Amino acid sequence: MGAKVNGHNVTRLSVNINKLATLRNARGGEVPDVCAWAVEIQRFGAHGITVHPRPDERHIRRSDVFALRPLVTTEFNMEGYPSPEFMALVKEVRPEQVTLVPDPPGVLTSDSGWDARDRKTFLKGVLKELKDEGVRTSIFMGTDLEQIGHAADTGTDRIELYTGPFAHQFPVDRAQAVEPFVRAGEHAAALGLGLNAGHDLDLHNLAWFVQHVPMVLEVSIGHALISDALRFGMENTVALYLRELR
Repeated sequence: MGAKVNGHNVTRLSVNINKLATLRNARGGEVPDVCAWAVEIQRFGAHGITVHPRPDERHIRRSDVFALRPLVTTEFNMEGYPSPEFMALVKEVRPEQVTLVPDPPGVLTSDSGWDARDRKTFLKGVLKELKDEGVRTSIFMGTDLEQIGHAADTGTDRIELYTGPFAHQFPVDRAQAVEPFVRAGEHAAALGLGLNAGHDLDLHNLAWFVQHVPMVLEVSIGHALISDALRFGMENTVALYLRELR
């Protein structure tokens, strides 16, 4: 559920720390220490920590996931393609939420949603496994209303809207940029789906998005937030993102 401020629901902030791991891996060693930063980011007020352990371990490693699990006392959200290896990791770690993405192994970043119609049987089986483990589920989706209907049929608890197209169009026409997401959010809510959102949300477009799609329970933000922290410092940056969500 959303966090509450003065009795009102506020969209929760989950910070994706992949980019901290990318920086560490570029040099080797343990600087920056992703575990220490996860603890600090939660202390600064973030409502959750997101990781996306990819098969090549180019940022978050399997060992990071195990090390982070006891340190994430808010909400641990694991993203990934539901390969046998990823599913085995989830079952060992038991995060609060798993967000399934349709990424092939070598993709740079998650940049499209599931085809829930064509992959429905596959997703149903995966989601049942996760629910049997007591894990809340979310699947990465675009704004196509028919596809969101098929997503509801999979049994997922939530969908996470891929907000890349919104962020791309926002500087040109913010009203037009958000319109498909408003429709998608309303349709998801009508189908009983919880709604998350993520990809290229930042300090310029975040408030506009959540004001117009108020049913969003949680945003997952990594690249922009970690980049902003280089300028403002991590504590100030988390506070700035939380302010935008209010």
